[in-house]
Amino acid sequence: MAVAIYLAHLNPVTKAHVEIIEDLKKENQVRVLPVIFMINGKEDNSKSFPFSYELRKKMLQAVFADSISVLPNYTFYAPFAKYMPPLLSPFSWKIKRQILNGIKSDYFTYTGDRAEGFVLKLYGLNPKVGKRKETSASFVKQKMFEAATGKDTDWEKYVEPEVVKIIHENWDIVKKFANTQDLTYRVLGMKFPSRGFW
Repeated sequence: MAVAIYLAHLNPVTKAHVEIIEDLKKENQVRVLPVIFMINGKEDNSKSFPFSYELRKKMLQAVFADSISVLPNYTFYAPFAKYMPPLLSPFSWKIKRQILNGIKSDYFTYTGDRAEGFVLKLYGLNPKVGKRKETSASFVKQKMFEAATGKDTDWEKYVEPEVVKIIHENWDIVKKFANTQDLTYRVLGMKFPSRGFW
């Protein structure tokens, strides 16, 4: 059985993510690696990345229990620019070692982004580029932020009930970032916080 490594932001975990993981689970052992950005020893959370790794792990475990592994191996440490350019930066190779930590068997990485798939291929991470789902986490997140400012939205229909419960329990996080500015850089198919990039 191959190891399927799913690299994603998962902020929040949506029904689209659940569908992808369920498909991967059919024939593979699944490892989910939610991306983490660290600045000065603390996880950086913002409008683009509101929920901490621990909360995203809780969301995944609420849906999948122990049928998947959720690991913090996909962690970037500020300044994030040091991971650029891919292949030439020794820090970018360090990420590859983190991703593959403990994997000795047959494996592949899964992404829904073609640009990210190209970079994963350069690193020899055996990417499978899936078809992007219609409903993105960014779309759901925007609806959540609108709900936090008093608008009537249907964000809950895009999220599993177990995850809806966790988000409601942590609604103060959604309210905290609802009216803030979204400051990110998109580099080769991946979003990075602008804070801590340089």
